[in-house]
Amino acid sequence: MPDVSLVAALVATVLGFVLGALWYGPLFGRAWTAAVGITPEQIRSGFNPVRTYGTTFVLGFITSYAFGLYLGPDPGRAFAIVTGAAAGVFLVATSLATNYLFEGRRAALIAINGGYHAVRFTLIGLSFGLLG
Repeated sequence: MPDVSLVAALVATVLGFVLGALWYGPLFGRAWTAAVGITPEQIRSGFNPVRTYGTTFVLGFITSYAFGLYLGPDPGRAFAIVTGAAAGVFLVATSLATNYLFEGRRAALIAINGGYHAVRFTLIGLSFGLLG
């Protein structure tokens, strides 16, 4: 059985949700909808919160758990935080940027979504650094 802290994975998942609410709400919500080219009304049209948030929670937990597998047991606070930040910036954000460039997406969208994942993975690392 893998030695991954389920508490750290759960805390990381919840922190990702809180960050997302702030990031795509009061912090960058207007800039994000403009960069995507949609209105808040379009987002709400046909929105199923149980399906969307439920699926997002499960995916977030899988991500956090898998990152915990990568970090290993008791990774140390500094290592976990730096590794989380590096994964967010150098793996996730650059992967998004690659796709977005080919899709012709705006630079603002790369910055907003890439920035979210950079901070999110830093929080995942922090969770495992403190609780793993």
